[in-house]
Amino acid sequence: MTETPDVDALRGKVSGLMGQAKKDLAELVSFKSVADPRQFPPEGCAQTAQWVADAFAAAGLTEVGLHETPDGSKAVIGHKPGPPGTPTVLLYCHYDVQPPLDDAAWKTPVWTLTDKDGRWYGRGAADCKGNIVTHLTALRAIGPDFPIGIKVVSEGSEEQGTGGLEKFVVANPDLLAADAILVSDCGNFAVGVPTFTQTLRGMVNVVLTVRTLAGPMHSGMFGGPAPDALAAMIRLLASLRDEHGNTTIDGLTNDQQWSGAQYPVPDFRSDAGVLDGVDLVGSGTVSDMLWSRPALTVLGMDVPAVVGSSAAIQPSTRARLNLRIPPGTEPKQAYDLLEKHLRAHLPWNAHLDIELESLGEPFVAAEHGPARAAMGKAMETAYGRPVTTEGQGGSIPLCNVFADTYPNAEIMLTGVEEPKCLIHAPNESVDPSEIEHMALAEALFLSSYR
Repeated sequence: MTETPDVDALRGKVSGLMGQAKKDLAELVSFKSVADPRQFPPEGCAQTAQWVADAFAAAGLTEVGLHETPDGSKAVIGHKPGPPGTPTVLLYCHYDVQPPLDDAAWKTPVWTLTDKDGRWYGRGAADCKGNIVTHLTALRAIGPDFPIGIKVVSEGSEEQGTGGLEKFVVANPDLLAADAILVSDCGNFAVGVPTFTQTLRGMVNVVLTVRTLAGPMHSGMFGGPAPDALAAMIRLLASLRDEHGNTTIDGLTNDQQWSGAQYPVPDFRSDAGVLDGVDLVGSGTVSDMLWSRPALTVLGMDVPAVVGSSAAIQPSTRARLNLRIPPGTEPKQAYDLLEKHLRAHLPWNAHLDIELESLGEPFVAAEHGPARAAMGKAMETAYGRPVTTEGQGGSIPLCNVFADTYPNAEIMLTGVEEPKCLIHAPNESVDPSEIEHMALAEALFLSSYR
């Protein structure tokens, strides 16, 4: 059963709350909540967690607390039971953020929300603090007497991939049990285009160490016959892509096709900031390459910096690799194939160590169900246009944990993180209209889902 909320009244409430939403986001962005004490003091995460807990309590949740997870991070969990016989919806978000990367590349202050050209800039403005604000705005619009049961979980280590909340859910299944789960860590195909994320790629992260010499040697005296570890690593990494840019790991399928909406090439070039004249890579469509095929990325390498480097042959080097895998590919199988490929293509009998850092399962969301129907109608009403679907190249391992732990729950992936947000990169931003539209859609959904 569904009820029809007063759309105009809710739209007006959400619009009137956008000033508070901006204030909230400014406070959230000011917290340096990078969940890595090697880079930022842990107080930043602690302050953010407490702020989030206090904000959801003020928005109407009656049971709000901080729960330590196995990786040491704190998850904010809140709950307000609904009237008897009504369902419960779990709202997910995370409060930790990526590090700024290159401060000099930012055109606005990293930790200060800045209104520029109609967008709000700052680290975490979209991923995922913009989604926290969206939840808060929706709850304020319909509360404090919610028509259904509401649970909220905001985790504190999602960007580190250390699995704290995943392990916590398995150990405490009753705490977050719900009939529908709204995972707000995704976004629309473009600003103003309401979109469900239908698939997520899984991942395999490894760290490689190549060793060839006992120590650095003078390139003039020994260069030529002496095996250069850096050159060996370059040759090894080059074997993971062909001349067209396709990921080529021996035995791993790389010709799958995406059957849903296509990502136009001009839009992708603009969204990705591809420089004029530079080719896109791969033999498939943009959608094929993004959502249906494996993709290998070199995340980092330990090599001498140009400034300060000397005329020396490198004895060892390290590289961190990220392999994204589409639905239908098992992470362990992909890792085994990657390891076998690397050992087979290692030049000069160099020594190779492979450290498995993490595995993540691909995910496919259900397309049908009462919650999906209600949320789809709510998004269509909020945006004034039909809803579409897309895949996402990123990974959210928690979705698979939710699916395994709550097999009867409908899991939906939405959010404010459209392509222009530049999440994980310098100059991250959010379009405030996305917060407003998604907050209205969420408010309509929570008011109509029965």
